[in-house]
Amino acid sequence: MRRIRIADWRFRIASATILIVALALSRVTVSLAGDAQSRDVPRIGILSSFAPPDPQVDALKQGVRDLGWVEGQNVVVDYRYADGHFDRIADLVAELVRLKVDVLVVGGEAGIRAARDATRAIPIVMANSGDPVGTGLIASLARPGGNTTGLSLLLPELGGKRLALLRETVPTVSHVAVLWNPTNAAKPLEWQSIRAAAGVLGVRASSFEVREPTDLAPVFAAIAKARVDALMPLAEPLTRSHRLQIGGFAVQHRLPMMAENRDFAEAGGLMTYGPSLLDLWRRAATYVDKILKGAKPGDLPVEQPTKFELVINLQTAKALGLKIPQTILVRADEVLR
Repeated sequence: MRRIRIADWRFRIASATILIVALALSRVTVSLAGDAQSRDVPRIGILSSFAPPDPQVDALKQGVRDLGWVEGQNVVVDYRYADGHFDRIADLVAELVRLKVDVLVVGGEAGIRAARDATRAIPIVMANSGDPVGTGLIASLARPGGNTTGLSLLLPELGGKRLALLRETVPTVSHVAVLWNPTNAAKPLEWQSIRAAAGVLGVRASSFEVREPTDLAPVFAAIAKARVDALMPLAEPLTRSHRLQIGGFAVQHRLPMMAENRDFAEAGGLMTYGPSLLDLWRRAATYVDKILKGAKPGDLPVEQPTKFELVINLQTAKALGLKIPQTILVRADEVLR
């Protein structure tokens, strides 16, 4: 009886030892498989100039998801938001580069230039760029070369179009204040386009420059003294981040305001006309998909906008005592009432 108990005890010890070793081996196997899986899953880095939630980033995420990339399953997505603090953009880009993302999606000249300065190895997708050829970001639309590709906004060409639409809507406009940021590489080209169109339309266009948020108050005072009868802010991260102030100033001084992005109309502007930013960011997902599947960014042609939006704010028109011509209303993609 005693021998049986000793044998039974030894058997239990042996069984326990085998179980412990098996568990240890299984943990090692799982760990190694997890490490391998994490190495195999691609990473997307996304930089926004604004604060979350950013509708543009959401449009990109939906586009990526529609192409079969599910965050947390077969792709990792790292987000960085500048929240309107443009001095942080370079640092945020550097963080994404250190994470060794497989593709970097950025919008706006400041973000794109910061990305190009930070890396020439990681593919960069421009979700929206004012004039990537004119500003030297790429060699050509058809063959961008290097590590950068994406979508262009056609901003210089549309500046004159916006002024013409404003004049058609408010024929009495004769002196327009153009509020713009000269540190944005695409904006001087757009300003030149507007100035050229103003000469053809018989309108005077005056330049008012803002480089920092603190410039807005003195520039507003200068515009008020200039006795202009309309306002055209050129859209970019600085002006878009302060669109409520700009829109409030325009309403207070009874200035019809024409801008590019629909969010300026929502901020009190009379009207906006330009490419749909949400559509551009959604289309940027196709570049991400191709690059993650092995395409070289320099071989992917830069695409131009295909969806444009004319938005009219009838509440602002009423506040300004303006009647929007029917010829404009029937062409509007959206009317804010």
